[in-house]
Amino acid sequence: MTEQNFSSMRAAMVESQLRTSDVDDQRVIAVMARVPREEFVPAERRFMAYVDRAIPLPGGRALNPPLATGRLLKEAQVEPGDRVLLIGAATGYSAALLKALGAQVTAVEEADGPEPAGFDGTLVRGPLRDGAPEGAPYDLLFIDGAVEEVPAALVEQLADGARVVTGIVERGVTRLCSGRVVGETLGLASLTDVEMVVLPGFAAPKGFVF
Repeated sequence: MTEQNFSSMRAAMVESQLRTSDVDDQRVIAVMARVPREEFVPAERRFMAYVDRAIPLPGGRALNPPLATGRLLKEAQVEPGDRVLLIGAATGYSAALLKALGAQVTAVEEADGPEPAGFDGTLVRGPLRDGAPEGAPYDLLFIDGAVEEVPAALVEQLADGARVVTGIVERGVTRLCSGRVVGETLGLASLTDVEMVVLPGFAAPKGFVF
């Protein structure tokens, strides 16, 4: 594939995947039209860079489909200077988009997870659900995938009024959710079903069974 091919594919992604699916924030459209997603995909899978599906990564992880990324960014309402806690750095694609929107990014990735490409920010290695308390408080929690629950440990790292965007797994379906932290309480609203990768380590506690 040539650079021109990827540029054409990127433009097609914007027009056929994002604009037609309620990603109408012009700042989000602009950065996703500019940041070369193919540079954040394993070399052997670059031909899949702009396909609307998850891309497998080493270690059993996967890169979210472009639409999931676009919807998360739209709901995040990133402002220049926002301190963002990114859970699931993966290859660094979402971190690059957040950075392009003016955010200061602290990204968390599993110790044996993918290596972010060209990451410009703070990278913390460890369990995703633990976050990065040393950099708290954050203005935005951006969970780059779907989880069964948002752990209290992450909510505690957010400023009062902080925004949260994530996918939530409900009965095998992944749903886009957004909300805010008021005091120490997170309120989340379910917005729409969106295909997202499921992040490891976020299983909700199972109820006691007699």
